[in-house]
Amino acid sequence: MSYKKIVVIIAAIIILVPKQVFGMHIAEGYLPVKWSIIWFVLFIPFLILGFRHILKIYDREPKAKLLFAVVGAFVFVLSSLKLPSVGGSSSHLTGIALGAILFGASTMSIIGLIVLLFQALLLAHGGLTTLGANSFSMAIVGAFSAVWVFKLCKGLNMKRNLAIFIAAFVSDICIYICTSSQLALAFQSENIGILENFVKFVSVFAVTQLPLALVEGILTVMVFNIINKYSNNEIATINPSLNY
Repeated sequence: MSYKKIVVIIAAIIILVPKQVFGMHIAEGYLPVKWSIIWFVLFIPFLILGFRHILKIYDREPKAKLLFAVVGAFVFVLSSLKLPSVGGSSSHLTGIALGAILFGASTMSIIGLIVLLFQALLLAHGGLTTLGANSFSMAIVGAFSAVWVFKLCKGLNMKRNLAIFIAAFVSDICIYICTSSQLALAFQSENIGILENFVKFVSVFAVTQLPLALVEGILTVMVFNIINKYSNNEIATINPSLNY
């Protein structure tokens, strides 16, 4: 089973996307302690479900381990590359929809946690205290929104590539809406309400995130088709609903 083309695409992304910008993941120490704990507690049940689900997949198809690793690498690379946004912040791709569509939404909690942990420790992207909040927005909201949208598009008899594109696009947007909501909740006050805070935070990333969501949709379709070309039998075992 060959993944040479996937490596080429990922390498091209690394070369073409600028990297020396500030991270968009909620930074270390930025959230109040209360909210850091709340989001981590909310994330844990999904992590447990993810482990149970991926172990069942491994029992049915042992080769799924390699494919899961490829998905993890895709998420790590895309979510590590950042583009400048407004006010010194930045936006980035996530890659989370690909794995959610292939393996199921809950399994992305595992990849999301691992990716965000490594980024926090090695790239100063995000942080340990905000790990729960960042994992929830990217690996839970992003993954489940991708799967729900994909199933909706499939139910509307859309072509598979179009369904994957729309799912990845919506997933990317939902992640940033969730992050903006997290910040709005954490920094509300008597003078500034949740809605006002939300509008402020979401508008910061809108300029760069909308075009990035389009790019993510295209890349997700490309990588899925490459994986499907070389791993059609494995995908049929992992997720039979994708063969239509």
